Amino acid sequence: MYEIFEAAMLICFGASWPVAVVKAYKSRTAKGISLISSSLILSGYMFGIIYKILSNQISYVLIFYFFNFFIVLIHCILIYRNIQIDKKQSELNAQNQL
Repeated sequence: MYEIFEAAMLICFGASWPVAVVKAYKSRTAKGISLISSSLILSGYMFGIIYKILSNQISYVLIFYFFNFFIVLIHCILIYRNIQIDKKQSELNAQNQL
């Protein structure tokens, strides 16, 4: 019974991540997005996975932890990519102003 509530929590938390990934991919900018915040969320999912494994509470809920972890990981990678794009764009703008 408890697992149903835990799964529901993970589904609710994870529902917006695919949208955020698509938005980060399309926007090609990291403005307004925090890599630190996303990294902390990624760490939280990782610790949840470790807890489930070490406490031998392996169930279907673990699938939701892994799904959320990988979606947030993709989001973090896209944020890093977008930071690099922003830096290049900033350098180009600085060169064009000279």
